Amino acid sequence: MIQKLLVANRGEIARRVFATCRRLGIETVAVHSDADASLPYVAEADHAVRLPGNAPADTYLRIDLIVEAARRSGADAVHPGYGFLSENAAFARAVLDAGLTWVGPPPEAIEAMGDKVRAKEIAEKAGVPVLSAPSDPTEADLPLLVKASAGGGGRGMRVVRTLDRLEAEIAAASAEAGSAFGDGTVFVEPYVEAGRHVEVQLVSSADGAVALGTRDCSVQRRHQKVVEEAPAPGLPAATEAAMCEAAERLANDIGYRGAGTVEFLLDPTTDRWFFLEMNTRLQVEHPVTELVQGVDLVELQLDIAEGRRLRGRHTDGADGAADRMTSGHAIEVRLYAEDATYTPQSGGLVTFDLPADVEFGPLSSSGVRVDSGFTSGDEVSTFYDAMLAKVMAWAPTRDQAIRMLVAALRRARIHGITTNRDQLVEILTDPVFVAGDMTTTWLESRVTPGSPDVDRTTLVAGALMLAAADASRRTVQQGVPASWRNVTSQAQRTTFEGHEPVEWWGTRDGFVAAGVTVLEVSPTHARLEVDGVTTETRGHWSADRPGAPRELWVDGRARSACLREVPRFTDPADAVASGSLLAPMPGTVVKVVAGVGGGVAAGDVVLVLEAMKMQHSVTAPHDGTVTEINVEPGAQVASGEVLAVVEEHP
Repeated sequence: MIQKLLVANRGEIARRVFATCRRLGIETVAVHSDADASLPYVAEADHAVRLPGNAPADTYLRIDLIVEAARRSGADAVHPGYGFLSENAAFARAVLDAGLTWVGPPPEAIEAMGDKVRAKEIAEKAGVPVLSAPSDPTEADLPLLVKASAGGGGRGMRVVRTLDRLEAEIAAASAEAGSAFGDGTVFVEPYVEAGRHVEVQLVSSADGAVALGTRDCSVQRRHQKVVEEAPAPGLPAATEAAMCEAAERLANDIGYRGAGTVEFLLDPTTDRWFFLEMNTRLQVEHPVTELVQGVDLVELQLDIAEGRRLRGRHTDGADGAADRMTSGHAIEVRLYAEDATYTPQSGGLVTFDLPADVEFGPLSSSGVRVDSGFTSGDEVSTFYDAMLAKVMAWAPTRDQAIRMLVAALRRARIHGITTNRDQLVEILTDPVFVAGDMTTTWLESRVTPGSPDVDRTTLVAGALMLAAADASRRTVQQGVPASWRNVTSQAQRTTFEGHEPVEWWGTRDGFVAAGVTVLEVSPTHARLEVDGVTTETRGHWSADRPGAPRELWVDGRARSACLREVPRFTDPADAVASGSLLAPMPGTVVKVVAGVGGGVAAGDVVLVLEAMKMQHSVTAPHDGTVTEINVEPGAQVASGEVLAVVEEHP
């Protein structure tokens, strides 16, 4: 029996495992880097051990430090979570060699499936269809996909559309994989442009492997999943049964134990499907299976690690397991700290309020579940993945689940950092998604409507809250109404970045704006009436930063927005030279490609940044000469910092 479990991971997945452990009476141990010391999962564990440093290579990828943390804390078992060392056979062996219980598959199974080239060979021998990788690719084989052998989550993946880019993309994918997983091995396979990503959840004990239905994970950007759902919509029953049977057969062939996922690529035009890979761990999207199957996959992992059989306990047993009935439909979205261009964001989460009926557990009826690694006031660092939370809804039908999830996202209050919340709402309400016709390339190829406009009522509310905030800070004439003038010559004007100016007046009786009846205003709240309809708008001020414009996060009728005040006067010292390359996010410089005095063409890579386990190329905006390089490899840079200057040719 497991008495004390160490989770060799961080954030949301650590909290998820701890939740099941608390229910089962198992003590918990957290490990944390310096950057993660104040996150909720550390406080929720019964014990915590510091891993000095911040970079994954210095902390969560250090096998020796984690095994030593288990010894020092008295843990008798280790759960790897997902990512980091979760699919590292050497880590599994080190845990077992230390006399600890490994909550995962045997090291041999991890090795068999961890090498994705070998995994395809094993799958082919098991009679599972595979995509054959060309040994000497030609133009006829394009497009190709470069893929990290030890990776996942879209890191270490590159699409190659011209042969002259193959070598460069292999190098880039290898570098990214080495940073994220500690293994830079990559391979090449054919790239199916418009397929569906369908996967089968497995649990396997001495009774054999049991398939717990399918999931669809086709909505992806940069090969990272954004939306997942169970069961896979519109999948023919015969296809689903065949996938589940193939997944069970593959797991049984390698003597698999524990929870795992077999991923397939489905061609919706022909109904042909191919083996992609097997993830020998719990998946990020495992909750949608839990919601439709009525199981706790972490509990199943613990049961199997303790030697229990599954037959008759949590599943229907190996016989006919693929026919296990699902209940209703569940959809999950990944809430990322990123902007509309998928650029990761970092900083303080001033407010992080996600409406939920339950956290890290089952729903007794239709509702919303939230699995999150952060709470209000936490700092999102640049060292790790940009995912903040998983928000999911379960309902009897898919349409109902979509509606519930959209409503939950719209009610969320997220201030202090830019997220993809609005994009998630757009995806869930897109006719293609509603119809279940999405493919792996749909999200990045769809014509996006752009950021929805902030309605005028919300802008007026923001302007009046700003004026009320100014009035509240006055030290003289506090009895005079805000912005009141004895002789009014013109309206007051407030301008927010990207929006038309808002005109309003301050009178003896309060604020006035055209077309709006102002009922109540404070620095953080406004109640306005338009056409007989009363609207409540809430506001939250970001902390003042010297030289930075004031920011007001507002929650209006249909969406939230960050309103940045445009100052009336600008400081010339804040201007940057033409051709300056600015850091798109905080991060670490990993490579400087160009040199001062060298010529570059538009689009040439000048330097490479790494942030949140992804590498980002900073390119020349035009043909020209590099006149400044202000950083060197290893340097930490802030968002907006001038990294280099490319002077345009006359």
